[in-house]
Amino acid sequence: MRFKVVFSVCLVCFLMPSALLAQKPSPGDTLSDVEFMRVMEQSISMYLAEFARDGNTDSIRAALGYESTTTPTFSDEIYCKRLAEMNEISSFGFDCNEVTLNSIRTWAQSRRNFAKIILGRSKIYFELYEEKLTEYGIPKELKYLSVIESALQPKIKSHAGACGLWQFMYATGKHYGLVDNSYIDERMDPAKSTDAACRMLKKLYNIYGDWNLALAAYNAGPGNVNKAIKRSGGKRTYWEIRPYLPRETQNYVPNFIAAAYLFTYQTEHNIVAAPAKLHYVQLDTMCLNRSIHMQSIEALIGWSVTDIQELNPVYKTTYIPNTSPQQCITGPLDKIGLLVSLEDTLYTIERKNYGAGTGGTPVVTPNNNQTGNALVVSNPKTPEIPKTKTITTTKYSYHRVKPGESLGKIAAQYNVSVQNLLDWNNLTSSEVTVNQLIKIQTQVTTTIDNPEYIEPQPQVKDTVVKVETPTPTQPTVQKQYYTVRSGDSYGKIAGKYHTTVDRLKKLNPGVNPARIQAGQRIRVK
Repeated sequence: MRFKVVFSVCLVCFLMPSALLAQKPSPGDTLSDVEFMRVMEQSISMYLAEFARDGNTDSIRAALGYESTTTPTFSDEIYCKRLAEMNEISSFGFDCNEVTLNSIRTWAQSRRNFAKIILGRSKIYFELYEEKLTEYGIPKELKYLSVIESALQPKIKSHAGACGLWQFMYATGKHYGLVDNSYIDERMDPAKSTDAACRMLKKLYNIYGDWNLALAAYNAGPGNVNKAIKRSGGKRTYWEIRPYLPRETQNYVPNFIAAAYLFTYQTEHNIVAAPAKLHYVQLDTMCLNRSIHMQSIEALIGWSVTDIQELNPVYKTTYIPNTSPQQCITGPLDKIGLLVSLEDTLYTIERKNYGAGTGGTPVVTPNNNQTGNALVVSNPKTPEIPKTKTITTTKYSYHRVKPGESLGKIAAQYNVSVQNLLDWNNLTSSEVTVNQLIKIQTQVTTTIDNPEYIEPQPQVKDTVVKVETPTPTQPTVQKQYYTVRSGDSYGKIAGKYHTTVDRLKKLNPGVNPARIQAGQRIRVK
């Protein structure tokens, strides 16, 4: 848990009026343990809600006399002065030249809406970034690199296959220990991918000794940077080798500097952050001892699967596997706190809805309603898994603007909204020009065979197995049977019941082990 007991106790003391603290100790504590914990949680929640508010920028904006629609402009001299101020408190080099000034002007005028959205998203990521950057001893301003890479969208994927907040390719992610399998992709894990990005950036800086070159290598790869150094005649600064870098990388560092500038001076530019659903300080993490479906969490505490997925982009599906080390989930303090207190109930719901593993094991219980010696063998129900599953993929096409076309007309043609087109193309206005390419995003739904589908078997009723009355020379025999499922073999069944294939053959003399079929009952004990 992120918040230690010491912090909680200190916080409660901080919230108490000083006059109250000065009073003599009151008689015995009248709060039960449960009530006491509830009061503590309420106090912490109130503190965090107040901490999450950002009222300082409103007062500055009011002092500057800005209206909500004001778009301030400044001279190049002011821009350069502010970049110099940024240089004074950072080991990064924020160069002021015509290239960076052009990028700053573009961001300050044309990317204001984008900046507002990013500022809203930043409330949940920037503190995490700063913790990791500080841990590795590298400039905190590098948090803005994720803005350039992913617009702070942890599930975003590039056409080249890079994904996550820091846009790791599969091979690079694997090199830095980021796991990618059927259920998880740690390139989309905010904490683990940030840790990997810090290690990679620090290594690149150690190679080149210059943060601008390190960023260029992060974008284009060390190979392209080394080629540019060679073609430049051995120059060792970004601006000297910039003409020899790929075109995208030539704009990469200037865009980074512009983003760092705009977010540092957001208030002066009258940029108001979009509302944030949650702040980083309002989150907590719980690690799971067993595999869990997110639907079980929703059923227990009313935390929707959609919200769980939004805060846990590392999971490709709604299933969280049981691994070593444990898988964890992140969520609001109140949800995680409630989940921790109901952890045993959560696992009970999971077993009830999804069973304990594939197939399950028949449960043998005494039959109290029968006369004589008997046992009831309860055969587990086959989980209801759909035969087919639907997958949705995102595809892109491009529309070239024709004379007389508007964004509204294009939106109507493709049955999408104008806002969709603005978002997909990072546009800040609905104005378009002839021959401009407009990206169109479509969702394609495909139905495929479900690989998890199990052919339904005839439901076998609970079976009463009679037990022979023991005699002095004959031990009690308790027979137990198993209903064969699709894909079963004698080896699998023997392993499930901790016996041997030879033992199963002796118990079932008339059964051919190579020809067992789904629905067939065989004796296992």
